Amino acid sequence: MVKFRKWGSVLIAVGLVTLTACGGASSDTSKGSTASSGAEAAFSKGKYDPPIEISSVLMPKKYVQGDTKENNVHDRWMLETLGIKHKDTWYPANDDQYKQKLQLAIASGEKLPDFVSVPTNPVLTNQLIDSGQFMPIDELFDKYANKILKDHSAAHPELWYPFTRDGKKYNMPILEYTDNDDTLLWLREDWMEKLNLQAPKTIADLENIMDKLKNQNPDGLAPKDVFPLAISLKNNTNTWMGSLDWLFGAYGTIQEQWNKDAAGSLGYGSTNPGAKEALAKLKEWMDKGYIHTDSALWDEAKSAESWTKGAAGILPGANWVPDWPAPDLLKNVKGAKYKAYPIPAGPNGLIGTKWQNSGVNASIMINKDAKHPEAIFLYYNYLLDNLANPAAGSKYEYGFAKGYDWDHIDGKPTSDKEKIKNFSNEFPFLTGPARIPDLYMKTLVKLADGKAPETPYEKQMAEFRKPENWAAAKIVMSQKDIRKQNYFTGAATPTMVSKWNLLRQSELETFNKIIYGKLPITTFDEFVANWKANGGEQITKEVNDWYKSVSSK
Repeated sequence: MVKFRKWGSVLIAVGLVTLTACGGASSDTSKGSTASSGAEAAFSKGKYDPPIEISSVLMPKKYVQGDTKENNVHDRWMLETLGIKHKDTWYPANDDQYKQKLQLAIASGEKLPDFVSVPTNPVLTNQLIDSGQFMPIDELFDKYANKILKDHSAAHPELWYPFTRDGKKYNMPILEYTDNDDTLLWLREDWMEKLNLQAPKTIADLENIMDKLKNQNPDGLAPKDVFPLAISLKNNTNTWMGSLDWLFGAYGTIQEQWNKDAAGSLGYGSTNPGAKEALAKLKEWMDKGYIHTDSALWDEAKSAESWTKGAAGILPGANWVPDWPAPDLLKNVKGAKYKAYPIPAGPNGLIGTKWQNSGVNASIMINKDAKHPEAIFLYYNYLLDNLANPAAGSKYEYGFAKGYDWDHIDGKPTSDKEKIKNFSNEFPFLTGPARIPDLYMKTLVKLADGKAPETPYEKQMAEFRKPENWAAAKIVMSQKDIRKQNYFTGAATPTMVSKWNLLRQSELETFNKIIYGKLPITTFDEFVANWKANGGEQITKEVNDWYKSVSSK
C-alpha cells in the first residue's frame, strides 16, 4: 500500500547536551550567552562549526553499502552538512519498547534526551508535559522555524491543539501530506459502462446503481453473490477503508468524531439526529442485500477484499486505492476496471466526509536543559527547504543519496528500485521524511489536468503514481468544502478515562443491532439518552472546556 503511513515507526529522541537556565550563577549565564551566540552563528552559516554532539533514539532500519546504525550515510551527511553528530544513541527494538522506555524514564525521573519525538498520542504528549522536563517552544518557533513550517501552522492553527497547555505550545510539529486519507467512492467502472450508468449525484442515485449491480449484474453474477457496497462494521465506521463517514455526512453529521455546530460548540457526531437517519438507511441496505451480512466481522482490509474478489462494486477509500488494493482486483477479475467518483449528496443536499489530518504526523519536544534547543529547527528547516521539493539541478534532484535511493544506470539517473542494486530509502531522518503538506495533492491535480511535470518532485509523482490516482486527487480537491474536521484531539478527559470504553461499546453494539434489524430504529433515541446520562453529557462539557482552552487567543 502506498498510503503515507503515520510516522509511529520513526520515533527519535535526540540530544543529551546541557543548557543552564537563565537567571542562575554568572558562569551559567555565560554558558547561556555562548549557546545563544553559537545558535546565531549556526543559522547564519547553515551549520554548527565546530560541530555539536547530539544523541538520538533510532528505530530499526535497513542498512546497505556496509553502513551500520552507528555509521551510515545519513549520519555522515548530517555531520558534513549541518555540523551535527550523534552521541549515546538509543536503539530500541520497536515502537512499543520505545514507548515503554520513555514512560519508565518519566516515572523514575530519569533525565530525558534533548529532543524527544512523540507519535500522534495525546496521552503520551501530556505525560511528557507533566514530567516538567520540557520547555514551551513558542519563542524558538517564532525565531527559528522556516517559512514552510510557519505558513502551514498559521493556515492550520488546529494543529497546535494537542500540543497546547495553559496557552503555551510544547511540541514542534512534524509535517505530513494533507487530504491523503479523504474518502471517495471507488466503483467498478466496467460494470458502470456495461449498464450505461452515470456518476451518482445523490444517495438515491447510488441506490439505483447498487440495485442494478446486484440484480442486473453485467457479468451475470447471481444476486445472492453480489453485495454492491463493501464496508467495515467491526471496529470503527469512520475509518480509512470501507468507511461510512460519507453516508452519515449525507445526513448532516460525521460519526465517531467531535464536530462543531453553528454556534461553535463541539458535539459527538454519533449522537446527532442525522446519525439516526444514516442508520435507518443502512438497515434498509442490509435488508436489500446491498451490504454483506458478514460486514460486522470485517475490518478495513477484509472489506477491501470483498471488492477485489469481484463480489462488490463500490469501495469507499482514499485516493491511493490504485496502489492498494486495486491491483488485486485487476489480478482476480479479468477485464475489471475501476474509477473514483465524488461523494453523493443526501436527500436535503447535505454532503460530508471526515477530515482528520491537519498536516501533522508526529512532533518533537525539547528538553528544558538542552544546550542547543534550536538545533532541531536547523535540521528540519534544511530538510523542508532542500529535500521536500528539491530544485532541478540540486544535489537532491533524484534522491537523498547516490547509490541508495537513486543512481546512474546505463548513463541515466534513476530512482527505480528495481534497477538499483541494494536500493534503500530507509534513512534515519530525525524528523522522518520531509513533506510539504499540500504539495502531494497539488501535484496530482496538476497531472490530472494534463499538465507536464516540471520539477523533480512532479516527475517522480508522474512516474510512480497512477493516472487513476491523479484523477482521484482531483475529485478530493474539488470537494474540499465537504470535509468535516474532528475538533477534539486532546488526551482523554477525566470522565472519558472511566466512561468512554463503555460508551463506545454501547454505541457499536446498538448501531450494529439497528443495522441488522435486531433492534428498531427508535432504539437510537434511547441510546442517546443513556449516552448522555452515563457520562456523555459530562464528557461533552469537558471536551468543550478543553477546546476553549486551546483555541482561545
